[in-house]
Amino acid sequence: MTSCSVSSNPPWRGLAVLLLAGFVTIFDLFVVNVAIPSMQAGLAASFAQIGFIVAGYELAFGVLLITGGRLGDRFGRRRLFVLGMAGFTFASLLCGLAPDANALIAARVLQGLAAALLFPQVYASIRVHFDGDAGRRAFGLLGMTLGLAAIAGQVFGGWLVHADLWGLGWRTIFLINVPIGLGAIAAARHIPESRAPERPALDGRGVLLVSGGLASLLVPLIEGPAQGWPAWSLWALAAAVLLLAAFHRQQRQRQAGGQLPLVDMRLLGQRRFALGALLVLLVYSTSSSFFLGFALLLQSGLGLDPFMAGSIFAPCSLGFACASLAAPRLVARWGARAIVAGAVAYALSTGLLIAQVAVAGAALAPVQLIPLLIVVGAGQGLIMTPLLNLVLALVPAAQAGMASGVIATLQQIGAALGVAVVGMLFGAALAADAGAAGQAARYSAAFVAGMGYNFGAALAVCVLLWLLAAARPAR
Repeated sequence: MTSCSVSSNPPWRGLAVLLLAGFVTIFDLFVVNVAIPSMQAGLAASFAQIGFIVAGYELAFGVLLITGGRLGDRFGRRRLFVLGMAGFTFASLLCGLAPDANALIAARVLQGLAAALLFPQVYASIRVHFDGDAGRRAFGLLGMTLGLAAIAGQVFGGWLVHADLWGLGWRTIFLINVPIGLGAIAAARHIPESRAPERPALDGRGVLLVSGGLASLLVPLIEGPAQGWPAWSLWALAAAVLLLAAFHRQQRQRQAGGQLPLVDMRLLGQRRFALGALLVLLVYSTSSSFFLGFALLLQSGLGLDPFMAGSIFAPCSLGFACASLAAPRLVARWGARAIVAGAVAYALSTGLLIAQVAVAGAALAPVQLIPLLIVVGAGQGLIMTPLLNLVLALVPAAQAGMASGVIATLQQIGAALGVAVVGMLFGAALAADAGAAGQAARYSAAFVAGMGYNFGAALAVCVLLWLLAAARPAR
């Protein structure tokens, strides 16, 4: 067993298993969006319930991510990999067999918790067992795999739903994980076991406080509008503030007592890092929410089948992949100004896409959106990939591990929050036009309303990035 030493003979077979795990966790982030309209119809799900199906996975994934990494460091990364993959496989089976929307939501939360145990072991195991050129090659393969997972989630996932194999419809997007998961568990023996030389302490109380606080924030945002903001939703929002304040205090007390906190609050006290963390939250809040709104527009509004809808999504992911590959070279030459330019392109293309849908309305031809979708994806790629490096470079090397965990958590929490806010705006617009024109016009108007948040967030990202770039020398 190794601690943090790098193997002289990198386990390439083990890498294949790790890449497979990374693929399925990201695949399940994206595939649900293209299947949501079919789920809504098949389960008679409310608009709030489909929001929970998407956001429940992301929230559970986010809040346990840091703890999942610590559990691997403490008890063994291969052991946690197997445990996480077993949980993910079982939860996928429950998703595929869910009899109603509430059961699917519960299974998705369980799936997200399992993914949070699984995913950190992928990064940590590659970091421990691969070094130098082998490490660069391994992380390059991981990046390519995650990019392919996003595209496959839309195109292959759309085909699976449309093909309706064995009459299972959308259920196949989850059931396909079962044989993949069982194969990964059997092949996990090729991953050498490793753990940290010092076993990090766990913080169960902190996990409960932050989980309760974020759940108390998201649940009323998703469910409240549909019920006319009842008293419980307002009490829940007040409870969210109290729980998150208690989490902040508990983390500071834990640190003062010499224990390792989930979040080093001194990081968030550093102005530039706090600004960068807010940027990550905003940028990622526009990702899943965009795909959810677009899937509803194309399928529920315009009547496209899931495969055609996924195929129209794909150019956006292709633009993202190409821009992500070019981003490091652009940042190396132009510094943070390259990221600012990407943010401006993202905001402008998002605004133009909204305008195109608003003007066309019920007469919208989806293929006409593809050029702007490519630019939207490229803008995301020019921001997301280098932004993480930019933000992590703002902290001392000794705090890099903690900062990485915080940023990874904010990615998922931001995505869940974005789904909640956009879903609230989208659902309100649909309800307002309930007795008006046809389905296509209603969903076009709802898409425009929901994406108003994304456009506002993209403009805020431009301003915050400019401030961050002005506050530090260009690299």
